[in-house]
Amino acid sequence: MPSSALSIVNRTKTSKSRKGLVPKSSKTTIESAFQEVLEPSFFDRRADSVARELLGCWLIVQRANQHQEKHRIFEAEAYLGPQDLACHGRMGPTRRNRTMFGPAGYWYVYLCYGMHWMLNVVTGREGLPAAVLLRGVGETEGPGRLTKMLGVTKQYDGKRLEPISGLWIERGDGVPRRQIQRTPRIGVSYAKHWADKPLRYLVNPSIFDSRTVIRTGL
Repeated sequence: MPSSALSIVNRTKTSKSRKGLVPKSSKTTIESAFQEVLEPSFFDRRADSVARELLGCWLIVQRANQHQEKHRIFEAEAYLGPQDLACHGRMGPTRRNRTMFGPAGYWYVYLCYGMHWMLNVVTGREGLPAAVLLRGVGETEGPGRLTKMLGVTKQYDGKRLEPISGLWIERGDGVPRRQIQRTPRIGVSYAKHWADKPLRYLVNPSIFDSRTVIRTGL
């Protein structure tokens, strides 16, 4: 192994999901190649389309010691705009949600219950408060665990998804629709009939050859 590579410790597998995601295996690999960074035009569409097509893509975080971690996206939820009673933007812009009303392709990060940071990417046209919440990446399931693992807090709110921000998304392997599950979103029982809409998209992460990649030699 070259001296620039990092020592990889086997990671603990994720626990069984409440919705039946049972990873059969997990794999961490090392690489140095770059993939296509997703541009704002990818996100300038309906949130449900973006959420579905993010499955299999890579969420990249730049660590302070100069290596990068790639985490495969396997679960995401769509929030469609002011008509969506589960969406933060349904009551108009506030100090907390104003990033949602900006252009597509920016991070929207907020604190949930005063405890957990939630990582979202803004979608659709400017002025439309729509976004996709990332719920499962790499070896980590659950939006609060996800941000804790990545070290994501409020400092990413309002930043564009690009390498200079230290957190971005790259294109990955596409996932056939037949392998994608759709369920109601989690924790939105207050949203009346919108609580039952199947806007949570997920795929069994065991279909991927690798779920976490350490990028070295930068």
